[in-house]
This record gives sequence, structure tokens and C-alpha cells, in this order.
Amino acid sequence: MILETERLYLRELTQDDFAALCRILQDEAVMYAYEGAFSDAEVQEWLDRQLVRYQKWGFGLWAVIRKESGELIGQCGLTMQPWKGEELLEIGYLFQSACWHRGYAAEAAAACKEYAFRVLKADSVCSIIRDTNTASQKVAVRNGMIAADTWTKHYRGVDMPHIRYTAERMQ
Repeated sequence: MILETERLYLRELTQDDFAALCRILQDEAVMYAYEGAFSDAEVQEWLDRQLVRYQKWGFGLWAVIRKESGELIGQCGLTMQPWKGEELLEIGYLFQSACWHRGYAAEAAAACKEYAFRVLKADSVCSIIRDTNTASQKVAVRNGMIAADTWTKHYRGVDMPHIRYTAERMQ
């Protein structure tokens, strides 16, 4: 286990989580900000990318497990993301649509922000969110972040404006 909150714990993903990841990454509602659901091969590529991140950085997107059921309900964690020619420490989150609007993303994201500042000693963290993804923007704001700037990313053949929300470590 990497992190624990009141209702959740976060741990590294493993290959055994493939089916649970498919339930998230192959849901059109969850993946609308990515221009559609992933194929099995794209889910495997996503999982492999997290495993590489754990080796390279010691962190990545982690499995979010609901304590009461032991079910993997989402992913939340820290990744290094490109932004205007830089690599920035980002808090990212994706949850099963059945678990939306219950505060799980905000709870997990807050724990990840605390981890970034306390364990990684980061000076700042961000969440890079597509401009149409208002639910994720609300999670960032609940996590004490403010909109800092915008940039258009090109993904799956589409220009996607994104907003970078940031939080600074209190000295």
C-alpha cells in the first residue's frame, strides 16, 4: 500500500488489475476527454506505462481500492507530464462512472498532493485537465488548485485545449 485515506487505499497496479482497468478505460463516459474508449491493446499499453513509471520514478497512477469492498474503483496518482516543453509533476485521476459524485476522486487526489509535498518534497504539483472536463476541474479546485495557464495538446488526431491547475507547497 502506498497511501491510505478514510475510505480508500492506493497501491501499485499489477497485471492482475487488467480486467478492472478495462472497466474504467473502456467506458465511453469515463473516456470522453480522451476521445473515446480504449481497446484491449491500449489498456495494456496504459498499464505497462504505469509499471515503467513505478520503476523510473517510484510513482505513477495507482490503483484506488475501496476499503469496504476491496474493489478497484479507479486510478489516482502522480506522473511526470509534458507541458510547454517542461516535465511537470501531475496529479491524475480516473474513476469508474458508477463511483462518480461520491468524493472518491477528491479524497484520493488530496492524499496524492500531500504525498507529493511530504514524501517527494515537491515545491508544486498540477493537474492538467481538458477544458471540457468540468468534473475533473472541480476536483482540482477542491484540492486547493488554481487555474494557471492553458495549452492545446494534440491527441488521437484532435486538438484538445487543456487547463493546468496548480498548487504550491506551503513553506
